[in-house]
Amino acid sequence: MTEQMIPAWGQDGIARPMEKLEVHREGLRHPAVSVFLTDGSRTLLQRRADTKYHSPGLWANACCTHPRWNEHNAICAARRLREELGLTGLTLRKRGRVEYRADVGGGMTEHEVVALFSAEVDPATLALRPNPAEVSDTRWVERAELRREVAAAPERFTAWLRIYIAEHEAQIFPGA
Repeated sequence: MTEQMIPAWGQDGIARPMEKLEVHREGLRHPAVSVFLTDGSRTLLQRRADTKYHSPGLWANACCTHPRWNEHNAICAARRLREELGLTGLTLRKRGRVEYRADVGGGMTEHEVVALFSAEVDPATLALRPNPAEVSDTRWVERAELRREVAAAPERFTAWLRIYIAEHEAQIFPGA
């Protein structure tokens, strides 16, 4: 099965492997994984590469992706941290699950059931090696500043990051 095949639930509620682009064009409900890296009150953002097929050039959380067919969410999260940011060996903590539906432009819709993960890291010892096919930039931002930036210029951020900050911040960042 290729990387472009992801699980998605059809109208009958049965999960099947489907072409990722088709899933997004049809707005089908599907599993996803999002990872947040934190350093105290700061979180790492990545700017999606301009070549991404949706939401290019927008700021997102550290890592977000779709699990492969029969791939466990935690394994998927670790795999994509390695593939997108060159990171390995982080201790990921489950932060629960959320579901959202959002227009991501270009006639595509994300309807995701997202397994959330976070890891507390030390930026001084974190060897970020962003993959330029996935990530064009990274930056650390205080969560309060992120809320202000999203409110002032939401078009600079992915739909899912806007939703996470508006509706799920306390779940993602306990004590926020």
